[in-house]
Amino acid sequence: MFQTEYEFTLPKGYVDEEGTLHKKGTMRLATAADEILPLKDPRVQQNPAYLTVILLSRVVTKIGSIPAVNPRVIEELFASDLGYLQEFYRRINGDGTTSMKARCPKCEHEFEVNIAMGEYQATPLIESTRR
Repeated sequence: MFQTEYEFTLPKGYVDEEGTLHKKGTMRLATAADEILPLKDPRVQQNPAYLTVILLSRVVTKIGSIPAVNPRVIEELFASDLGYLQEFYRRINGDGTTSMKARCPKCEHEFEVNIAMGEYQATPLIESTRR
């Protein structure tokens, strides 16, 4: 089955008006409309950096028990949580690349690092000739 929603945990968390901390949430995959329609928003036209706020408010479907994630909720996130959600968005909506090649700077051993959804596992690409 094709996965369209992904759970996340905010590093710091969203604090609502009652002082309740909300850390767990859900983000869905973005559609073309999610990326295009915010460009028509006057707030984005006046300040292009606001695109992130509108875009995330469209794709973040849940943060804790908040009834609706809207631009104001995204605006009130701590900067580290906003950065986390931006990176999470890039990972789940990226080109499907889930690994990258790396080389040990000391022994020059080559290996592959799995970067999918926060999993970091090294897989050897070739055997090192250095000992």
